[in-house]
Amino acid sequence: MASDLFLPDDPVTAEIDSALLDDLERAAFDFFWNESDPNTGLVRDRALAEGGDKRLMGSIAATGFGLTALCIGHRRHYGNPREITNRVRNTLHFLLTEAHQVNGFLYHFVDIHTGNRYGVSEISPIDMAILLCGVLTCREYFHDSQIRHEAHEFYRRVDWTWMLNDGNSFALEWTPEFGFSPLRWSEYSESMMLYLLALGSPRHPIPVECWNDIQRPWLVYDNYRYISSHAPLFIHQFSHAWFDFRGKRDKHTDYFGNSVLASQAHRDFCQKLSSKFPCYSGEVWGITSSDSSRGYVAWGGPPVLGPIDGTIVPAASAGSLPFIPAESASVLRNLRGYYGHQIWKRYGFVDAFNPLTGWASSDVVGIDVGISMLMAENARSQFVWNTFMRSREAQLGMERAGFHEVPPPSNLYAYQQRPPRSLFARFDAI
Repeated sequence: MASDLFLPDDPVTAEIDSALLDDLERAAFDFFWNESDPNTGLVRDRALAEGGDKRLMGSIAATGFGLTALCIGHRRHYGNPREITNRVRNTLHFLLTEAHQVNGFLYHFVDIHTGNRYGVSEISPIDMAILLCGVLTCREYFHDSQIRHEAHEFYRRVDWTWMLNDGNSFALEWTPEFGFSPLRWSEYSESMMLYLLALGSPRHPIPVECWNDIQRPWLVYDNYRYISSHAPLFIHQFSHAWFDFRGKRDKHTDYFGNSVLASQAHRDFCQKLSSKFPCYSGEVWGITSSDSSRGYVAWGGPPVLGPIDGTIVPAASAGSLPFIPAESASVLRNLRGYYGHQIWKRYGFVDAFNPLTGWASSDVVGIDVGISMLMAENARSQFVWNTFMRSREAQLGMERAGFHEVPPPSNLYAYQQRPPRSLFARFDAI
């Protein structure tokens, strides 16, 4: 499918933005390469933005983003191709044969050297889904029999029906101490990928009713009306990093257009906060779950969620690059231009910072580095979409959910008719 993303009219700006996104992706690749164990492939949940971290807690979600990052890095020659392929082989072999698993699921947080459960971590189906998206991307990209076989077997063994716990929606988590959480993934969120992967399972598929029973509440904010259950912007981004929803819809909505609306509404939401926090504007915006001066916070809007204090999260705008590319690229350009001396480190942008107080996180967070890298690549080349969507399981999941192709709507606030070329096509040919 041809890209429908904006190409900046100004060729100088387009070249600057293209170079910035390439820098962002190279820095992200370095994070995933350096902050993972070379034998297990497990990626640290977070690391010092300047590198040299010694923490042992890994995240299977960060590992899923990392596996996809290895595909991007291999294609863009960010590292030695043979070494990247070997890292993928090692990772998939470890995940399949050595990492501790329960009915095919891995614990959310694990020791990066051993794969053992870290502390009292839970089994989280959404984090497992992110890992599997990375695994399937590797299977579709690398022409390597071991990678393809072990990736297929790793996905095939996951018992999705167990995680339903006799319901029509997935349990939020499971631990050996307390069993299944009474909370469920029952509302629209980043969990779309979870349900679609489970629908496409060759061994343990879930019923179609599980997809249709998801609650999809409508949010009305100013002139915007779109489906949203929680305020952090990432819920409208994560599934879209792999699943290509452009030009498709089910009986409920057009999810790509929905994320365009959510991104535009969030930008306007931040603009309206500028009277209280003058660092926000139409050119500098972005609040999603992140580090803060008071620890990790789930915040965002609309509506207002959390103790918003002027903190800016670069991953918020980076994750919206495919939805509102010109506006998102402008934010990243301004952040690096005005605040780069404070917030641009070895691994790119720090997780979050507050220009009003001078605070800046010392860390990067794996899932935020990941969504930034993958969405930048989709905006530049559609590579992750095109690769992941070759997976028959992904296609089958969407088919079972009732997706069908539709022409793009003409509504100004949905994804508009755009040139059939990449956002930075002049400068990103490979």
